[in-house]
Amino acid sequence: MGEDGAVTSAPQCPDGPTPTPRLIATDLDGTLLRDDQSVSPRTVAALAAAEEAGIEVFFVTGRPARWMDVVADHVHGHGLAICANGAAVVDLHAGREFVQVRALPRAAALSVVEALRAAAPGTSFAVELTTGINYEPAYPPFFKDPGARLAAAEQLLHENTDEGAAAPVLKLLAHHAEIAPDEFLALARSAAGAYASITRSSPTALLEISGHGVSKASTLALCCAERGISPDQVVAFGDMPNDVEMLSWAGTSYAMGNAHPDVIAAASGRTVANNEDGVALVIERILAERLARHEA
Repeated sequence: MGEDGAVTSAPQCPDGPTPTPRLIATDLDGTLLRDDQSVSPRTVAALAAAEEAGIEVFFVTGRPARWMDVVADHVHGHGLAICANGAAVVDLHAGREFVQVRALPRAAALSVVEALRAAAPGTSFAVELTTGINYEPAYPPFFKDPGARLAAAEQLLHENTDEGAAAPVLKLLAHHAEIAPDEFLALARSAAGAYASITRSSPTALLEISGHGVSKASTLALCCAERGISPDQVVAFGDMPNDVEMLSWAGTSYAMGNAHPDVIAAASGRTVANNEDGVALVIERILAERLARHEA
C-alpha cells in the first residue's frame, strides 16, 4: 500500500531502452492491484501478453497464500507465487500448495517478542503460520479470521500440543498504536534485527518479521537461479519498504507513482501509480520495444 498521492506524470525510465526481460516480478498491493483490490482489464491483458511473449511473471507479495485468490486466475505457465515476503513459494495452480517454506525459527521469534516488548512497550503481536494466523487479544483485527487462536505471543510460539501448533512460522507481525511507522521499523531493526529480517508494507505501524535473510529478494533470487535467470534479466515493481531489496537486486526496477520514498531511491526507474496501471504501462512499452527491434 503506497503512502504518497497519485502521480499522473509520465514514468521516469532507466537510461536507454528497456531490455526484454526473462522474468517480471511484481508486488501486489499498491503495485499491481488497484486500491479496490482489483486487477484491471488492462493489467490482465498486459500480464497475458508478457507470458505469450515468453516472459515469466512472478507475483511477489507480503500476502499469505490464503489471500491469493485475487490473482490466482492470472498466473500462467509455472503457477508459482512468492508469498509472506519470501517465506513461502506456493503453487496457485495446485490449490495454493506450499512448494517451499523458509520458516522463522520459533526461538528467534521469541527473542524478537522479548526485544520489542522492552524497546516498544504496547506492541501487540500476531503469528502467521502455514496453517493460518493466531494473535494476541490486543492485536487489531485487521482481517478477522474465525479460526484464529487468541493468546499471548509467547504462548502461541511455545505451543507444541494443539493441532497445527508445530506448523512452520512464516511471519511474526508486530503492531504499535502510537509510534510512527518508519520510526517503529527503525526501532525494531535496532532492537531485534540480530534475530530476524524486519520490514513493513502497511501504512500503519505494522511490522512483518521473517527468518534471518528471508526477503522477497532472496527467495526471488533462488527461484531465478533454478531457472538460470540472472538479475539483469529481471524487471521488478514495488511500492513499499518490503520491496526495497527486490528492487535493488533486479537489473531493472520501477517504483510506483504512489511509492514510499525509500522505494523510489532503490528503484532504477519510476512508473505511474497503481490506480493508473503503472505495471501494465511498463510491460506494454517493453513488448512494443521488443516488437520494434524484431521488425527493424
